[in-house]
Amino acid sequence: MKTRPTIADLARTANVSVATVNRILAGSASVRPRTIEKVERAAEQIGFYGLGVIEDRLRRALPSYRFGFLLQQSSRDLYKLFGSKIVEAASRRVNEKVEPIVEFVDVLEPQNIANRLAALGERCDAVAIIAGDHPLIGQTIHSLRTSGKPVVTYITDQSAPDRAGYVGTDNWKLGRTAAWFLAQTIPDAGRIAVFIGNHRYQCQDICDASFRSYMREHAPHLQIDDSRPTHEESHQAYQMVRELLADSDDLRGIYIVGGGISGVLKALRESDDVKRSRVRVICRDIGPETRKGLTEGLITAALCHPLDKISEELIATMVTALENRGDTILQRVVPFEIITPESV
Repeated sequence: MKTRPTIADLARTANVSVATVNRILAGSASVRPRTIEKVERAAEQIGFYGLGVIEDRLRRALPSYRFGFLLQQSSRDLYKLFGSKIVEAASRRVNEKVEPIVEFVDVLEPQNIANRLAALGERCDAVAIIAGDHPLIGQTIHSLRTSGKPVVTYITDQSAPDRAGYVGTDNWKLGRTAAWFLAQTIPDAGRIAVFIGNHRYQCQDICDASFRSYMREHAPHLQIDDSRPTHEESHQAYQMVRELLADSDDLRGIYIVGGGISGVLKALRESDDVKRSRVRVICRDIGPETRKGLTEGLITAALCHPLDKISEELIATMVTALENRGDTILQRVVPFEIITPESV
């Protein structure tokens, strides 16, 4: 008859002392989480009867954090998707217990964002933010750092020197990739419209600049219009596309650096077949409307944040910022995904 593994067997397999195993099982003394994790793996390996107790001890020994995430525009499906992916990523952490507090800002005035950031920071150990670059927000980031609350910028960076880190894509490469798609798919001369949400979003401004850089080098047959701000509002993008299609016949491409894709698609669907077929559209990120536009063939490509990967990287960076509390700004660049009508 096979004997049941003993505490001594577990200690030997985990390469720890019997006293350490006893402390873990009793839960009466402090043991490092990494040691508990090692004993847990050993218990699973040998079939130790107290595995459930050890797992519970590990859960209670893990560091616990409350992280705040200040996103934008609760009405937009994309930001709702960002929020849900952050919550999922928090639940997958194995070395910490992370409680995510996800909030949305609908009034995008800098003072309102700064106030919301300060309030969220008071309730959390660290905060991540998506926002346009503005001195008022930078001052709040400084205040939070002074009080021991690191702020990590997400998707778009801030110029604030006191930010703890940035997690996002390489926006220079993203803009040039968008330009490559349009240059490759538009053989004839024509105009390209560029829609930008707001020039204070660093990610959008960098994409805009790199897009133009590529076009100057490789597509002199295409005329790039001045950037048109949509203020992240679909109805403004809709009106602008309608006017562009009505005023001339030389529109050949639209690059949507920020929000407004649903308005662009609505205007294209309402246009005649000939004009619609001439226009190539490149946009950012994949929400329900973008996915529909790809399947309809209205969008040539979407250049997207890989939401699972970037959400995990964001939380990991916030943990590191809390653990290190150094002067180095953590830069985490996650490669973007390219989605076409054939890969959606």
